Amino acid sequence: MVFNWFRRKFGGSGEEPSPAAETPTESPPPESTEPTTESTASPSILNWAKTALQSIQARQQSESAATVEPPEASQKTPADSPVSVSEESEKTAVTDSAPVQPVGEAEPVEPNPPLVLNEGFLWSAEVLAAQGRRPEEVDIEEITWLQRLRQGLGKTRRGLVNQLRAIVGQGPLSRDAVEEIEMLLLQSDVGVKATDQIIAALQTKIRQETLPADQAIAYLKEILRDILDRPFQQGYRRDFAPKKGVLNIWLIAGVNGVGKTTTIGKLAHIATHSGYRCLIAAADTFRAAATEQVKIWGQRSNVEVIANPGKNTDPAAVVFDAIGAAQARGTELLLVDTAGRLQNKANLMEELKKIRRIIDKKAGDAQIESLLVLDATLGQNGLRQAQVFAEAAQLTGVILTKLDGTAKGGVALAVVQELGLPIRFIGAGEGIKDLRPFSSFEFVEALLSSDVEVAA
Repeated sequence: MVFNWFRRKFGGSGEEPSPAAETPTESPPPESTEPTTESTASPSILNWAKTALQSIQARQQSESAATVEPPEASQKTPADSPVSVSEESEKTAVTDSAPVQPVGEAEPVEPNPPLVLNEGFLWSAEVLAAQGRRPEEVDIEEITWLQRLRQGLGKTRRGLVNQLRAIVGQGPLSRDAVEEIEMLLLQSDVGVKATDQIIAALQTKIRQETLPADQAIAYLKEILRDILDRPFQQGYRRDFAPKKGVLNIWLIAGVNGVGKTTTIGKLAHIATHSGYRCLIAAADTFRAAATEQVKIWGQRSNVEVIANPGKNTDPAAVVFDAIGAAQARGTELLLVDTAGRLQNKANLMEELKKIRRIIDKKAGDAQIESLLVLDATLGQNGLRQAQVFAEAAQLTGVILTKLDGTAKGGVALAVVQELGLPIRFIGAGEGIKDLRPFSSFEFVEALLSSDVEVAA
């Protein structure tokens, strides 16, 4: 059974954490063949984690015994199977109800690492329990993703948490202490506006009462979550998933080099494994090798790519063809790779506007989203690039990539504060499973939670 990320429910997005945050469900410790593990985690969290581990292992054994590889699984269409639906042949395409054929041999699914009741598992368990999840509901993909996210933010977290604990918890903040915290946040790419807001809120709170370090950091987490969730107060919807049974079109924009094509492949993987019929439109027609790259990712996610074999073709024409193919085949999610050139802002804006006009004319009832891919390693430079796209692409959200250890995690706060857009997905690695829907609660916990000590 494949985990459906689009239907996953998580708390912490403008909601009060469940009572499970303080007292996770008490269950009798399960019998286990795992080595005995002692931890500084609370007994209830340790018990929750053991129950979750046993439940996951039981499901894995059951699914392994029940799974039989279908004989047709190895029969794939040759890699040169992508077909561009030309304007002349569109009538034929619209009446063709044949199922979508994959573009080639799908990349083998990455196996999940073996589960061990270690520090990473316990931390993931604590985060999931705090959101009201029951241990028997948890999937292995959630555990491994949270571990990956926390690892990606590890460099930022270790610098922030250790130094913050040395500064806060010592009574009212002095001017020197405020300056130290301000410098820490700026060094983490939080940005000037978000930093000023955080400092003001934290200083007001600590002036009112003397907080121990743990309570001060807990309050800081609240401030960060409020910033990350603010776009939802401006009309953006919290739940973000393609609508079933209708055509959804997601325009993916971003400067060349930010991982836009890779992100499209990962989104296609999430969509197909969440039960959606998906297509990709290779509409970044001006960048050398862009079409070939998106075809490779189409193969890895087992999703067909609609492309024009010509060079320097009109991106809007490719989108026109892709919409025709999507309508003919009952596609539910069409991912459109758009141009990422910033050399000529006017031309870029005109291209994006033309694509929107084609969509409005040919698929006026489609659910449209326009997502900007940002490279977290670019920090404030990436934000300046983003502002150009924000003017041209009618953006509805941001996808933050490359939070894999080198980037400074505070940039997520700067993105929301500067652009006023919600973060919809976050990437923490190069693998096809390393992009997931964004949760402010999980992100802030990964950014500011202390390590959980474990001793075997």
